[in-house]
Amino acid sequence: MKKRIAIIAGAVAVAMTLSACTTNPYTGESEAGKSGIGAGVGAALGAGIGMISSSKKDRGKGALIGAAAGAALGGGAGYYMDVQEAKLRDKMKGTGVSVTRQGDNIVLNMPNNVTFDTDSSTLKPAGANTLTGVAMVLKEYEKTAVNVVGYTDSTGARAHNMTLSQQRADGVASALITQGVAASRIRSTGAGPDNPIASNSTTAGKAQNRRVEITLSPL
Repeated sequence: MKKRIAIIAGAVAVAMTLSACTTNPYTGESEAGKSGIGAGVGAALGAGIGMISSSKKDRGKGALIGAAAGAALGGGAGYYMDVQEAKLRDKMKGTGVSVTRQGDNIVLNMPNNVTFDTDSSTLKPAGANTLTGVAMVLKEYEKTAVNVVGYTDSTGARAHNMTLSQQRADGVASALITQGVAASRIRSTGAGPDNPIASNSTTAGKAQNRRVEITLSPL
């Protein structure tokens, strides 16, 4: 039993070393930085399967091969999102939309000055053009769920802000669907003044809180 554990541990260590040395050609970052956890889990499972399915004589070799294959598959979702992130960053240059990474999720923050006028749920032309670029990437990477959340600042009645934020989220979702993104991939929600990213006590802070966030997650 101890020998089996040692073989699996050694195989996983080799696979993780190989994945850590891989640089993503799109982002310039180590794959292990974003995909290492998935690769590690895949390596462990692959090593176990490889050892069990091999003859007693070839268990060490089987574990190593299984670990390497499992690491590649385990890190697949991270890599898929890495490439998508790089393309979105390129499309969003100069638009005022920020692109951030949270694990395997990609978050696009669309400030209100880009998307909607004050107290309006009608997309501005600049916002519509920006969403065209987003849709182009989403259509290329179909294995991604799209969660659209609208936010407001704390000014005014909460009920009004909840309705307005929902309408804005629905407007962004509709624009993506019109551009050819499958409706089945998209969910839209209005969160009103909840989850502020800045203080509502200043004009600048309120402006930051009035936004639409699009979170992309691997399916």
